[in-house]
Amino acid sequence: MTILYRAETQRGREWQELFARNAPDLDFRIWPDDIDPARVDYLVVWSPPDDFIPQFPNLKAVFSVGAGVDHIDLDAVPETVPLVRMIEPGLVTGMVEFTAMSVLALQRDLIAYIAQQRAGEWRQHRLVPARACRVGVMGLGMLGQAVLGHLATLGFQLSGWSRTQKTLEGVDCHAGADGLKPFLSGCDILVCLLPLTAETRGILNADTFAALPEGAGIVNVGRGGHLVEDDLIAALDSGHIKGAVLDVFSEEPLPAGHPFWHHPGVLLTPHIASVAGGDAGGLALLDNIRRHQRGEPLEGLIDRARGY
Repeated sequence: MTILYRAETQRGREWQELFARNAPDLDFRIWPDDIDPARVDYLVVWSPPDDFIPQFPNLKAVFSVGAGVDHIDLDAVPETVPLVRMIEPGLVTGMVEFTAMSVLALQRDLIAYIAQQRAGEWRQHRLVPARACRVGVMGLGMLGQAVLGHLATLGFQLSGWSRTQKTLEGVDCHAGADGLKPFLSGCDILVCLLPLTAETRGILNADTFAALPEGAGIVNVGRGGHLVEDDLIAALDSGHIKGAVLDVFSEEPLPAGHPFWHHPGVLLTPHIASVAGGDAGGLALLDNIRRHQRGEPLEGLIDRARGY
């Protein structure tokens, strides 16, 4: 069996060594190794070109190295080939840590204090304690629920919004188009953890920002396609949105000269909120391949109709 990996190179080398130690019967290759496409059984990818996957006629499964598959053209993957997202505890832990950091940065006005430090300005802002700060999470799947669980320990008032109705202890849950504006009106800090689908693309837009209370903060750790970037810049410049923590962007790497690089209301990171790295991610991939070989259900199998 041959596995071809096309994603971040250092992680690929680590996983190649892990497979050599733990699964010597599996031939783990890193693109662009010279290999006959017909020999490739499993692809492990991040954001492959649209013409990449169709080169391999005998695929048994395609694995994403991330928690979603929106970076993969679903039409390029044959209907008979399972498409699988990464299920690994480190992805959840990383997202919980990053989101808590981001929410606290907005609650404690860290973005403003960073700007003041650079300007040599000593000025205190009125503190709104966590118990008086309302945090809303869009997307109530595994990651969203884990994030809400941790934020609860910090004392924030919590709400959530999802495509279908959910019931979560301690969380004011809303659902569907009718529930969106009531949800947004109660968010001092809005966290986007939605999967990227045709329905959610561009959901962080001018209408969404206008429905938030004045002075709200934004955290986008979903996908860059969720955000209409010009609308956020306008909302920041008007003061309606006080700050944004952004980890994902429509174009990555973020182009030189993009307004986000130097906007005083933006704290940005290069898509590092949650990364499947080290042995844990490789072992999760190996476990899923063994499941497939034994004919068992795959962890993280994508429902193509929903896109996640």
